[in-house]
Amino acid sequence: MVDGKDDKDTLQEEQKGEPEVSKDTEKAAEKSSETEPSDQVAKKPEASSDKDEADGADADASGLSGAEPAAEQQETDAQAQAIDDAKEGTSAQREADIISSMTSDTGEVKTPKSARQAIEPETPPPPPPRSKAVRHPIVVFMNFIITVVLLAVLAIGGALYYGKQTFIEAGPLKQEKTILVSGGTGLTTIADILERQNVISDQTIFNYGVQIYRQDTKLKAGEYLFRPGVSMMQVMQILTSGKSILHSVTIPEGYTSYQIYQVLMDDDVLVGDLSDVPAEGSLLPETYKFSRGTTRQEMVKRMADAHERAVTEIWGRRATDLPLKTPEELVTLASIVEKETGKASERTRVAGVFINRLNQGIRLQSDPTVIYGIFGGEGKPKDRPIFRSDLDKKTDYNTYQIPGLTPGPIANPGLASLEAVANPSRTKELYFVADGTGGHVFSETLKEHNENVRRWREIEKQRIEDAKQQGTDAAGSAEGAEEKPAQ
Repeated sequence: MVDGKDDKDTLQEEQKGEPEVSKDTEKAAEKSSETEPSDQVAKKPEASSDKDEADGADADASGLSGAEPAAEQQETDAQAQAIDDAKEGTSAQREADIISSMTSDTGEVKTPKSARQAIEPETPPPPPPRSKAVRHPIVVFMNFIITVVLLAVLAIGGALYYGKQTFIEAGPLKQEKTILVSGGTGLTTIADILERQNVISDQTIFNYGVQIYRQDTKLKAGEYLFRPGVSMMQVMQILTSGKSILHSVTIPEGYTSYQIYQVLMDDDVLVGDLSDVPAEGSLLPETYKFSRGTTRQEMVKRMADAHERAVTEIWGRRATDLPLKTPEELVTLASIVEKETGKASERTRVAGVFINRLNQGIRLQSDPTVIYGIFGGEGKPKDRPIFRSDLDKKTDYNTYQIPGLTPGPIANPGLASLEAVANPSRTKELYFVADGTGGHVFSETLKEHNENVRRWREIEKQRIEDAKQQGTDAAGSAEGAEEKPAQ
């Protein structure tokens, strides 16, 4: 006798023998099972219920055993049919997918791809057509304006960057060059001069660069030295600093105003003329720096201002017991001291001799005053000696003939002579005479002085004889064996 349990086990073994299907097939089978008639679905629980009741009642079991195999067989057939249908559907779907992949949108059959073609990217589809709003004239115009503005901004930015780099990079100058910028010259003219002289590479960039830095109104006239490779930035800084090339003129101490006038007129860097010779003793001998384009009159004013400042300062700290009443008298005596000696170490001592003579009412008896009284500021010719008749000749400046100081200075004294007169040496010396070596011998008494004069004349006599033997005229250098003040 075969019961329902054996049939169910047999069915499970048969199902195990069936090949596994994909999840899609199982889902199809489940859907097929869900669509079975309701009476078949209901038979399952009835069979299960009959199976449970067979153990308790043999009579009932023998009655149901004939109908139950037929129902189970029918159910098994239905499930097998559903599985077959699902398999057939899956196979059909796969065939449809393969056919679709090999067929183009137009129905043409595609040629199978090789392995290389399969990995290459396919041609993307064309972009969608532009919207009508994008093609609107206003939109097109605004796009055009934005494009133009962007291009303009880029162009201006590029130009500024290029200009700045050119402005700060080394220039084309290969060797030092001097450029003269006259007063009143404008930026455009200066830039043109610099470019023509190869100091800068582009006058337009230099012009705009100076204006951007707001230095166009600060350029100063003058003579400027530019070194090789100088950049436009450095050129601008040099021109605005005003540090032009400085020239110099040196006025020796003891020069008369006429001699200073000649020095200034002979200088080819100074410009302009001098209408008159400056007043004697009104200028301070010194080395003066000036830039090209300075006038001679400006130089005279600078010398006069320097002299006034120096005299005012020195007069303020002079010794209190001097026989001098005004700053002008200090300048006059300083000019005599300046002409009497060229040695700085002797100035205070010579000044002391003259101060002692003024205090004692003794005439100064200075040879330079005699020369100035005869020849004035132009000076004595070098080949003319001082004769005894010159010492006896009465002039306003001949201190052999007049008491006290001369009416005014006989030269332009330097600072050292002014200081020496303001604070002279404190000695009792009243005489001095040349010693033949460029200096002087000082003495307190006339007897000592006459002995010094005798030695001096011997030296001069020997010097003249030596000069004659060499075929030269030394009469002018002897200057008549001049005495330094003598009675």
